[in-house]
Amino acid sequence: MSSQPPSLQERAPELAAWLDEHAEAIDARQDFAAQILPQLGRAQLLRIGVPSGRGGHGGSTADAIKAIASVAAHSLAAAFVFWGQRTFIEYLLHSPNENLGARWLPSLLSGELAGATGLSNAMKYLSSLEPLQMNATPLESAGTARQWTLNGGLPWITNLRREGFLAAAAFDHSDGAPPSIFALPHDAPGLVRSDDLDLIALRSSNTAALRLDGVVLDSAWQITDDARGFLVSVRPAFLGLQCGMSIGLARRALAVIETGSAAVRAAVADEASYLTNELAVLSQRLFDGVEHGTFLATPAALFEVRIALATLVDAAVRLEVQATGGRGYLRGQSGCARRTREAAFVPIVTPSVVQLKNQLAQHRQTKAA
Repeated sequence: MSSQPPSLQERAPELAAWLDEHAEAIDARQDFAAQILPQLGRAQLLRIGVPSGRGGHGGSTADAIKAIASVAAHSLAAAFVFWGQRTFIEYLLHSPNENLGARWLPSLLSGELAGATGLSNAMKYLSSLEPLQMNATPLESAGTARQWTLNGGLPWITNLRREGFLAAAAFDHSDGAPPSIFALPHDAPGLVRSDDLDLIALRSSNTAALRLDGVVLDSAWQITDDARGFLVSVRPAFLGLQCGMSIGLARRALAVIETGSAAVRAAVADEASYLTNELAVLSQRLFDGVEHGTFLATPAALFEVRIALATLVDAAVRLEVQATGGRGYLRGQSGCARRTREAAFVPIVTPSVVQLKNQLAQHRQTKAA
């Protein structure tokens, strides 16, 4: 398997041109928040890695990672939206609630409906980093479907598109039942979306907070009744798809360096060559681990790849800053400043690099004991 994903120009030239034209505005303003997801849908990118029998174009999760990387080379904000959508789609592909997938996958794959992966809190819960922030209380049900009252809040969820969304969230159960995961429809009574968060970048990513106050849903909306087991099974895709953003951003920074003058290229040649080779090695390690399922049994290996890619992105963008020089400090002359802001976001995406380093330290202590 090649670690080099097809470029977006090759895969979806109209989308590539649109992103190049609007990348700065997508990063700095909210003007294009409603347009990113439909653009991804029209380009057929959301169907990559989804079985044909479920409305996709086939392929693997590794293919979806490569597609996210191809978008990240043009706009990390758009790739962030892509990651949220494709990860939510992955949840429905893994869900034992087949009716939920049959009902909503068509509009998710077309980009008509947004899917928001609100499981960052749950992933931290899985690693014993924080408790679940949502609670479910069972109701007496007159019919066959079980019902729950849902309460709580999540402070940061991406892809909460105002035109319509489903958001995944994990809930503790007040009756002592194991935690479960629900798909929360945007129009459920008692569900409130905040205004978009005042981010310093990625402003068109529809990132906001959710608050639930007495939301009542039944089992038709339950993605799984075994949150812990489900999270273990989807974590490689959750983190792997996320890594696509790092791969694409690093690739673009290194490609820009190659367009510099001969003198500039010569000055940074050794560093650029090292980073290019390291990116290829890490990408292949990621694709192989996701493709062959080895990260299910060894999540620490996936954490190490995620941390290494974040470090590499930082180095690649800093090298681009050196190679671009003063031109990168002029508005409209280069995407260098935007990529610097984008790279600053990579280590804080949940689970953050600091959280993953803590997990690896605990893993090593446990292994040593």
